[in-house]
Amino acid sequence: MIVRIEIGDESDLDEWAPLRAELWPDGTATEHREELADMLAGPQLFAGFLARSARGELIGFAEAALRIDYVNGCETSPVAFLEGLYVAEDSRRLGIARGLVSAVEQWARQRGCAELASDALLENSASHAVHAALDFEETERVVYFRKVLDDPHSLS
Repeated sequence: MIVRIEIGDESDLDEWAPLRAELWPDGTATEHREELADMLAGPQLFAGFLARSARGELIGFAEAALRIDYVNGCETSPVAFLEGLYVAEDSRRLGIARGLVSAVEQWARQRGCAELASDALLENSASHAVHAALDFEETERVVYFRKVLDDPHSLS
């Protein structure tokens, strides 16, 4: 399969947002479109790479951000962070994810990054396997906690 990897822009939002909603179904395509538009407004800190089939249809994407704050398991700053990676089910196992991540790596190097980081939920073993296949190494596992505090405005 011939695939073209390109940088996404505002003209891609109508195709990109629904594919993004397949990866993150908690949000609607409209919400994803709005979030993408906000991220594209900061091209120094965000990039989206799109994979298109020979017919031009969008079949995958990778989103990356430049993080200057601490990134778990990393030793340098800034760090490029793979925020999302998705390939349509009927296009998987063809090297498309590898091509998308390669584009992210090049983008990261151009911004002075020595590390590319990512994350996945503990129970997402499919994502863990994809990361391992793409030469990521697991650095640590984290469980996040929170405690709800009283409303500070009601303490007067």
